[in-house]
Amino acid sequence: MKNLRIATFNINGIRARLPNLLEWLERESPDIVCLQELKAVDKDFPAAELESVGYGAIWHGQASWNGVAILARDAQPLESRRGLPGGDDDSHSRYLEAAVHGVLVGCLYLPNGNPQPGPKFDYKLAWFERLIDYAQGLQASDHPVVLAGDYNVVPTDMDIYNPRSWLKDALLQPESRACYQRLLDQGWTDSLRHLYPDERIYTFWDYFRQHWQKNSGLRIDHLLLNPTASAYLSEAGVDAWVRNQPHPSDHAPTWIRLASRKRR
Repeated sequence: MKNLRIATFNINGIRARLPNLLEWLERESPDIVCLQELKAVDKDFPAAELESVGYGAIWHGQASWNGVAILARDAQPLESRRGLPGGDDDSHSRYLEAAVHGVLVGCLYLPNGNPQPGPKFDYKLAWFERLIDYAQGLQASDHPVVLAGDYNVVPTDMDIYNPRSWLKDALLQPESRACYQRLLDQGWTDSLRHLYPDERIYTFWDYFRQHWQKNSGLRIDHLLLNPTASAYLSEAGVDAWVRNQPHPSDHAPTWIRLASRKRR
């Protein structure tokens, strides 16, 4: 395996944030990028602009909402799946999968689920069940697999600045957290938490009440690794400087590095 930097980034509107995205790509040079919340139909995806800075791409867009993409530096991702199994009546663009640089990458944008209780929360849990069912086969693969994206789940109270003001939010509900834990129990590694078990690390700061300025964040963007991939995990982090750029997304890119040699 090559030495790979793999990132996930909820871009919150790819046309509006394209300058931020291009600056980040040129500065950090990730090898593989999973994007969420494109908020653009397929014809409006900026493939030419990304190609101009060295990135091939596949994408699954949707007008005004959702949308996912996988980018690869100096390569073209080979698409292997578009949408999760069992979603014939699901019109949301939330899952895209590709083989790239020797890794199978699933890019996902899990439903937010608010307000809860209600049909949006029911949809979140149903989508999560489909992901859990499908992920079991990926976890057991002999090939390295990364499931990266905005999971819209705060796994524990350590992953949020203050859980009290979010207690009714779908991101913190016991059902949401239980689904995430069931994924981990299959044998997936939560890469950031694995390397930093005792640190408060955030990937999202909403636009209200100066949450960015006060570092009042949440960790909801995750990169899960199957056992084959986790053997190569060497680094992980958050490019928080992107959140401080003009007209930013409310998320920052979250990344891992898979080393060319397995950890002993």
